[in-house]
Formats: sequence, C-alpha cells, structure tokens
Amino acid sequence: MVYQSAKWAAGAVAALAFAQPGSALAQALADRPVGELRTEVKSRYDAALALTVDRSVVAANSNAYTWASETKVQCGIALGFLKSNTRDAESLRRCDSAYAMMNRPSSVPPSDPPLVPPQPPADNCPPAVASTFFFEWNSTVAPAEAGQSVSFMADNRARCGWRSFTVVGHTDRSGSDSYNDDLAMRRARVIADMMGVAGIPADAIAVSGMGERKPRVQTVDGERTPENRRVEVEVNGTGGQ
Repeated sequence: MVYQSAKWAAGAVAALAFAQPGSALAQALADRPVGELRTEVKSRYDAALALTVDRSVVAANSNAYTWASETKVQCGIALGFLKSNTRDAESLRRCDSAYAMMNRPSSVPPSDPPLVPPQPPADNCPPAVASTFFFEWNSTVAPAEAGQSVSFMADNRARCGWRSFTVVGHTDRSGSDSYNDDLAMRRARVIADMMGVAGIPADAIAVSGMGERKPRVQTVDGERTPENRRVEVEVNGTGGQ
C-alpha cells in the first residue's frame, strides 16, 4: 500500500511538471496535505471569481477576463476532487496554469512571436479561405485585426457571390485531444459571432472544430505552435463578378 501511494504521488508530480506556466508551483502544491491544498485552490478560485464579476475587468480590452474565467473553471474542478480528499493531477495542473496566466501582466507567452495574417485583398474574392485568424496559446480572445477581416467578408459577400461560410477552429498539439476539440470549437464560435454581428446571416455560417487533427505545421505531440492555433473561414459561392 505504501509503495502504491508513493507511485501515485510520483505520477501526480510528473503530470504536474508538464511544461505549463506555474508548473513548478504545481509540483509544490502536489506535496502539500490535502487540507492545505484545498485551502490554496479555494483561494485561487475565489480570486478568479472576483475578477469575473469586476466590471473593469469585463470591459477591459485584454485577456484578463478570459483567464479569470478559465481559472475559475479549472480550479473549481480541482476543488471538487479535493473535497473528496482526491488529488487529481490534471485538474491541479490546469488550475495552476490558468492561475499563472491570470496573474501575468500579459497573457502572450514570451516565446511566441506575434502572428499577423495578410490583410484580405480589396480588389478580388478569395476562392477558398477568405481569412485566417491566429490565436494566443489556450486563448479564445479574437486577434486585434479580426474586426477588419470580418468586415471585409460582410461588405463583399454579395459582390463575391459568397452564399455561405464554414468557420473551422484549430489548435496546436499542446493539451489533450478532448480539451483541444472543445477549444477549437470555442474559437470558431468567437469568429462566427463576430460575423453575425457584422451582418452575415446565422444560417449562412457553419461552425466546426478540428482540434489538433489538421495542423498547418506538423509537430510532435505537446508542442506549442502559433501557426496551428487558428480559425479559418472557408467560403462557398460562385466567385467574384
């Protein structure tokens, strides 16, 4: 029994040491008694909850609200396990990672150079992919230039003969398959909602998520790749006039 407990603890520490922000602190958390761990995770949950109801955070043009929401969800899951005296390595890792990002001055990973897609041409009609939107790691916040590209699609829809759009979300290969499937769909919905606000009818927009299954750049599993974290808007129509 002692051997099994030691083996479980080692596995938990190894899982928490996955290359994520705050992973060293997560290792320290994993070594604490469940009671102390429960108190720490609850304090993180409460801090995130306070930010999600702070009007200045909600209204700010930043990722603060997104990371606060993510921290609230992930730490809430970890806290649920801890209430039954269970250390769940994956939920603790996600709680720690989201909390670290929530407390950063900027949520942009320093190793990721900013990606700015080419602006859509104003004098022609893209035949397949009207626009590509790149996202920060683990983020569903639309890039700053998204509004201009969405406006182009809405303003030129009739001229280009675009009858419908397929909005496809993608992720890089960091994180689990199930998490990335959900993240890709959430990213796609963010862009689809912007298209709806711009005047494109909802019945002309199909939303789907590919997760990490269709990368732009082939990488090993677990690697963060800015080029793969994207939403592509494909167009269906007759082409320009």
